[in-house]
Amino acid sequence: MAMTIEDIIRLRNNGEQTTVQFKERITTANKYDIGCEMVALSNTQGGIIIIGINDKTGALNPLSYTEIQETTAILGNVASENVVPAILITTESVTTDGGGVVIATIKQGVNKPYHDNKGIIWVKQGADKRRVFDNAELAGMMMETRRISPDAVPIHGADYSHLDENTVREYLIKRFRHDIDRQSIPNADLWHKSVDEISDIVSNGQTAESLLTNLGLITKEGTLTLAALMLMGTFPQRWLPVFTARCISFVGNSIGGSQFRDKSGSEADGNALHLYKYIMSFLQRNLRQTQVERDFNSQGVLEISATTLSELVVNAILHRSYIIDAPIRIFIFDNRVEIHSPGLLPEGVNTDNIRHGISVPRNQLLFNHGIHLLPYTGAGSGIMRAIHDTPDVRFENNTTINEFVITIERKELFDNQPISEDYLDTNLDTNLVTNLDTNLDTNLDTNLDTREVRKKIKFSDLDKKYKDIINYCSIPRSSKEILQRVGLSNHTKNRENYVLFLVENGFLEPSNPEKPNDPNQKYRRIRK
Repeated sequence: MAMTIEDIIRLRNNGEQTTVQFKERITTANKYDIGCEMVALSNTQGGIIIIGINDKTGALNPLSYTEIQETTAILGNVASENVVPAILITTESVTTDGGGVVIATIKQGVNKPYHDNKGIIWVKQGADKRRVFDNAELAGMMMETRRISPDAVPIHGADYSHLDENTVREYLIKRFRHDIDRQSIPNADLWHKSVDEISDIVSNGQTAESLLTNLGLITKEGTLTLAALMLMGTFPQRWLPVFTARCISFVGNSIGGSQFRDKSGSEADGNALHLYKYIMSFLQRNLRQTQVERDFNSQGVLEISATTLSELVVNAILHRSYIIDAPIRIFIFDNRVEIHSPGLLPEGVNTDNIRHGISVPRNQLLFNHGIHLLPYTGAGSGIMRAIHDTPDVRFENNTTINEFVITIERKELFDNQPISEDYLDTNLDTNLVTNLDTNLDTNLDTNLDTREVRKKIKFSDLDKKYKDIINYCSIPRSSKEILQRVGLSNHTKNRENYVLFLVENGFLEPSNPEKPNDPNQKYRRIRK
């Protein structure tokens, strides 16, 4: 659709932006600068250059008919000779009082990276442009245009001996399930066979190494690809130290907070299947189990849908950029969960269309083979399933930190019908007594101290909230941390109901039993 002078004025009033640039005139003296702008636009999102507007003052200075003719000729010449590889541009002129302005449209390129005729690569940075020196950024441009695939890159020094046999066995069984079923091999026997025996069954005599080579996971020279190492490696971080996950559960809502409830270390390191299981375990132990009904025996539900978390964690592992040396980061705050995946969304994908099932796998080899180890369908519907269960998920393509960030708001402790602490304080003990009639005498004196009743409670009788606290205290926790875990304030009644109750019944023990009133006292799970 052709532009009007009103369109030009509106763009002028908004000032120069990433995709809009102004030039008052184009001459042979500034041809090189115009070529650099075309390179930057081609390497980024594309855009337009409007000639006839002063880029410093915004003043409109129309071109004469002769200038319009000369300008369009120079623009075509610059696109052919000053941009490498050459690009095609479209030009149009818009008539205004006293002459006209010329608009040159430059599309985002399909042969990135482009450079000027001096060999310099430029990209847009806001309204300005900058040179590119980082090899990772250059690789990212090539990856966008499918000229390279990072997950297919061989990892020198890594060979078949560095794969985890159990993971390879699981991959082969799931990958060739149909072929195995046709031979009626008992499942119990199958899991005890070696990987070479399974490979022989499904491929008529091939070893597991040769089969993985034929599937493109190992090079003909015997070197593991990044995809093979990340999917099935025993310890991929030996070669790829930052391709892991870092998980932190903060106290409060700031990433700058100095207090945390839980954080990962080297135990998170491992292949993709291990990363998935570790991240899910971290989320499940640091998020609340809520009871949607008031009945003590009702089943607890994770405050954020497990389906949502699973889909988003798989998405982070499969679609992160493997040319950026950074880990996946999982942050749990009091009011939200954040999943930081290195790299922006792939070319052609944005935060709007992913909600409607648009999917462009960045790591095709990893994506094609990971389906036999990780829980996803491969149909590109994972994000849709995630937001179906949790509609208030936010997506952000953060160009500042070069990350795709997913934010999930945390629900209230009781999300269907919030219950005050007063309700918990006055009713929780009664619920414990009235619902344990299989273990307690129904004729107990109603004036009996509830602590005496509590002493008869077994672990199997506990509310999931209490079980969660016990698991949470696998490392020593303060009473304040424990109460924050279940969404309560740190006052005497709550400490009695939740902390001292578990101590009295032999589920927790103080870390400093000789000083029970120590202000730094912590409590840990008793190992039985």
